[in-house]
Amino acid sequence: MYYQSTNIDKNYMNSGVTLRQLEYLVALAETGQVSRAALRCHVSQSSMTIALKNLEQRLGAQLFDRHAKGVRLTEIGERFVLKAQSIVTGVDEAIAEISHSPNDLSGRVRIGVTETISAYLIPMLVTSLSRQFPNLCIEMIELDRASIEKGLLEEEFDLAFVLVSNMEGQAELEYETMLRSPRRLWLHSDSSLQYPEFLGLEEIAKSDFILLDMDEHVATVNRYWGAHGLEPKVVFKSSSLEAVRSLVALGQGVTILSDLVYRPFSLEGRRIIRRDLTDNLPTMDVGCVWKKLELLPRNVEAVIDFIRRSISESR
Repeated sequence: MYYQSTNIDKNYMNSGVTLRQLEYLVALAETGQVSRAALRCHVSQSSMTIALKNLEQRLGAQLFDRHAKGVRLTEIGERFVLKAQSIVTGVDEAIAEISHSPNDLSGRVRIGVTETISAYLIPMLVTSLSRQFPNLCIEMIELDRASIEKGLLEEEFDLAFVLVSNMEGQAELEYETMLRSPRRLWLHSDSSLQYPEFLGLEEIAKSDFILLDMDEHVATVNRYWGAHGLEPKVVFKSSSLEAVRSLVALGQGVTILSDLVYRPFSLEGRRIIRRDLTDNLPTMDVGCVWKKLELLPRNVEAVIDFIRRSISESR
């Protein structure tokens, strides 16, 4: 099925598609199951199913297919969800701007970020923070996690936004997990690995594996493969996520990465699909870290609260 952008845009404008339907679709895309999506949106499964069926009818397009473990977006569904996510996020940000406008906050907040956070969350967050705190100077510096932790302890940073699942014990630091992103298998659209009912690391170990080498990812991969007494058959290792994405899309191997960094298409326009695995894999956890103090500065506390709300509303 091929995506006809002009038809979809025309149908959307004339069909009475509601914001609630878009919220349901985004929740379904992010959870992969109607039951989980309904729970997130605080509605019954039947109400969500009817709303999504009406959405498909109004668009004149099939947005998802059912399978044994839930649902999978179609190619046109993947494309439409990207637009739906932008609409839902935009409305949430507009509401937040009206509801919370602490214009009296001033000064500077120095935030350390790691590479993954910088690439996938910071562009949106910087814009939102600037709008939310117009009189506050937000400085963001990208470094590795160890350097950021050292900077927090030496008070070179007021706050950090990092992969807290990579943090080692630091008695002088506090952190809050704000997002848990599940890891899943990525493979090209014609791969036979998308079809087995049960698929685990033992089966994946037989396939060529493309390994991402950034933000301590290799250490994480070694830990969870080692916990199962296995290791991947690495044929290529790269610090470029786009290179990994392209190689998977071209059928040169598979990889396991978190949903946070997933995109359905490579730079060449080739499709990438995801599969759940039967093995229990660790999530990639994102959150804020700060030095333990009796009382956090008001502007730092306000920024932490805003990041918390922004991530919660975007789920």
